[in-house]
Amino acid sequence: MLPYTEQVDSICADYRKTTLTSPIQSDPRLATPPRRIVLTGFMGSGKTTVGPLVARRLGWSFVDVDDVIEAEAGFPISVFFARHGEAAFRDREHATIARLAASDALVLALGGGAIERAETRDLLLTAPGTILVHLEVELATTLARCQGTEHTRPVLADQANLANRYHRRLPLYRTAHVSIRVDALTPDEVADAILRATGLA
Repeated sequence: MLPYTEQVDSICADYRKTTLTSPIQSDPRLATPPRRIVLTGFMGSGKTTVGPLVARRLGWSFVDVDDVIEAEAGFPISVFFARHGEAAFRDREHATIARLAASDALVLALGGGAIERAETRDLLLTAPGTILVHLEVELATTLARCQGTEHTRPVLADQANLANRYHRRLPLYRTAHVSIRVDALTPDEVADAILRATGLA
């Protein structure tokens, strides 16, 4: 097992080798403007920062799936995990996403782990009018942006597990209709890129 810093360097090197030259990768099958935009990506990718910017520009609503789950459950997601386990949470998460993704004029931000459920990916990739947008970051960017939030993101303290989680999810994120590399972009620039890639600029 490599030391954590070497794991990060290795993953980031793989990322740089496999990422396209263009910062935006779009699915050529997207021929019509979407009725809803769903944002996915690893923690620190900016989903809850960029989402409201995109929604305001379009005159749409913005919803964070995790916020809805917490509001309906009446307690934080960390408590949900502790009381009911991850399997029960993923069931609730999928049902919430399916319900919300039926709405039009919506920008929806997913939790970082939602992409791991095949039924959720299939729903978002095949639902008419839905475009799934991946905000792609290097793991080093996640660490820099999330520094100081360990009390709300316990996985940051388990750095080996964080690297494994990043590596496992990255190819799933990249199944999205659109992938945008956001490490060097400001939130407004990311919003611009999303609107261009979705044909809504």
